[in-house]
Amino acid sequence: MTSLAPLRATLDFLVNDWLTVDEDRATVDGLLDLAQAIATDHFLPHYKLTDGQEPRLDADGVHAHPAIAPALRQYAEAGLFAAGFAPELGGMGLAAVLTSATFALFAAANIATAAYPMLTTANARLIATFGTPEQIDAFARPQIAGSWFGTMCLSEPQAGSSLGDIRTRAVADGVDDLGGRYRLTGNKMWISGGDQDVSENIVHLVLAKVPNADGTLPEGTAGISLFIVPKNLADGSRNDVVVAGLNHKMGYRGIPNCLLNLGEQGGATGWRVGEPGQGLKQMFLMMNEARIGVATGAAALAMRGYALSLDYARDRTQGRTAGTRGGAPVPIIAHADVRHMLLQQKVYAEGALALCLYCAALVDQSEEALLGLLTPVAKTWSSEFGLAANDLAIQVHGGYGYTRDFDVEQLWRDNRLNPIHEGTTGIQAIDLIGRKLQGKDGAYAALRARIADSTGRAQAGTLADVAEAVTAAWARIDTTRDRLSDHQQAAYDNATAFLRAFGHATVGWLWLDMALAAEGEDARSHGRRHAARYFASIELPRVAAWLAPVDALDRLAAEMPADGF
Repeated sequence: MTSLAPLRATLDFLVNDWLTVDEDRATVDGLLDLAQAIATDHFLPHYKLTDGQEPRLDADGVHAHPAIAPALRQYAEAGLFAAGFAPELGGMGLAAVLTSATFALFAAANIATAAYPMLTTANARLIATFGTPEQIDAFARPQIAGSWFGTMCLSEPQAGSSLGDIRTRAVADGVDDLGGRYRLTGNKMWISGGDQDVSENIVHLVLAKVPNADGTLPEGTAGISLFIVPKNLADGSRNDVVVAGLNHKMGYRGIPNCLLNLGEQGGATGWRVGEPGQGLKQMFLMMNEARIGVATGAAALAMRGYALSLDYARDRTQGRTAGTRGGAPVPIIAHADVRHMLLQQKVYAEGALALCLYCAALVDQSEEALLGLLTPVAKTWSSEFGLAANDLAIQVHGGYGYTRDFDVEQLWRDNRLNPIHEGTTGIQAIDLIGRKLQGKDGAYAALRARIADSTGRAQAGTLADVAEAVTAAWARIDTTRDRLSDHQQAAYDNATAFLRAFGHATVGWLWLDMALAAEGEDARSHGRRHAARYFASIELPRVAAWLAPVDALDRLAAEMPADGF
């Protein structure tokens, strides 16, 4: 099964019937039609090819699979790089919900090729937000047009997520039409799209520190600034940025992942974005957009794996139903265990997609505080449970599932990167419990009000049992949150368990809300209401299990002697 039709049908419901995006239905359908066609005709055909033929590095740089460039030209010619930007920047000004929905189709078709525009649009948005008019014209507009691509250069070999420990330095080198010019030296690791021969140029956004007067680097994150460092300079010469090596990943193999050396010949030319010391704050705009992009990609991979395993379960005959000795073998979907796995995939995959599109809707509503609260939740839950859905897809396929003849094993490998991309689960958990829940902006109260609205609407109808389960789960979240407010160390020690519980409670609520929107009497509407009951009955009880050691202020892991492992 290579069709993206099942995902498209789900997107139709989520965008038009559930979130009711403020766009003409013909516009929505036309955009999704266009995305489905390009994804099917130009992204999907090289999905397995790029997995088997990784990018290669030689004296001329990094060479990507030749099928990628024409696919991304189609993407650019359709205006999809520009879709979410304002018309004055050459964009279409489309809602974030629509651009996220279209991206899901491309990510499902080929997550590695889709990663190029995901990074590029986030890069361009940062420059368009914080850059000078000259920087926007020089570096953002070519990316919005899709002729140049972008990267984010944060981590270093010795400093992964601990960005306060970066050592890349930027030394002032005068001022020109593009602003303060600097010479950068250092190393950047894990740079997706760090070099390639697909686009005309590459715009690197680089975090670096400006040395103190005595030549030492500032301590911590407060001294970090942000710089635009293009691969090629305006005069056509090559900037002092060199690929020192490629990282060979288990998934996403179509997009190169690079170790970059800056300044081997005296310093890479770069221009500072905004004020000194504001680099990390500015970069969070791109990081958070990328986190939702990663989450959407994880959900899309889960959706495609679910569609493949559902087709397989309907076609594959094996065994007989319980109590039957004779007769022809039945399709494996007739077996209860397989149905459990399919339903579990459905609630994980569609739940993750709903969570991501809900976050996109918050962008459209300018609900920045609530979006900030849900960003680590969406990134983590979609990545972890999207991966769990792909694991189940392999299991449904049986022995065939872990062979390369079937796409589900590659979908699993691709998705395994997402719990690490843009901050690991543990980092997202600390962000949630250490920053977002402690905020004074009322985001948690706003979330609880939205949940109460959904449960209130459901209490008098056929979904009252689901509303009751959602209410109970959130009561547990409330209690634990209050308890941890006085025990900061225990909160950090148990942050990941709390995040998982919070994510499950959030998706349980969204399934209730989706079921309320599925009012029709067709099979799909019945299926969504059934899925909501399944999540409430089978999945939401896990919230209490995750929170039990958190409520107990458990420190068993923290107190394990380092030499006792």
